[in-house]
Amino acid sequence: MCAAMALCTVFAVVIAMAQVVVARHRAGAAADLAALAAADRALQSTTAACGAARRVVAAQDAHLVRCTVRGDIADVTARARTGPFTSDIRARAGPPTALGTEPIPGGDAPGT
Repeated sequence: MCAAMALCTVFAVVIAMAQVVVARHRAGAAADLAALAAADRALQSTTAACGAARRVVAAQDAHLVRCTVRGDIADVTARARTGPFTSDIRARAGPPTALGTEPIPGGDAPGT
């Protein structure tokens, strides 16, 4: 009897952990894709960029929490729900120079 209860508890914990991981990955994927879609349309208008982000997030079965566009940088937050768990993930996208991406000091350049 005790072993059966312990086994059921372990299964419940594993299922809950899996739901948390699924929610986090769905929100992350939705946020990343939405940020890319918004950055692609950032120079058209904020409305066009955030509209694209909203459509992408909806296609991922998630919810767009926030969308901000400054210049050619898009910053979005997406929320995904799996079971009783929700996860909010933020993503940014834009040109590499605008995001402050620089070569790694002392790193080898590609092709050398």
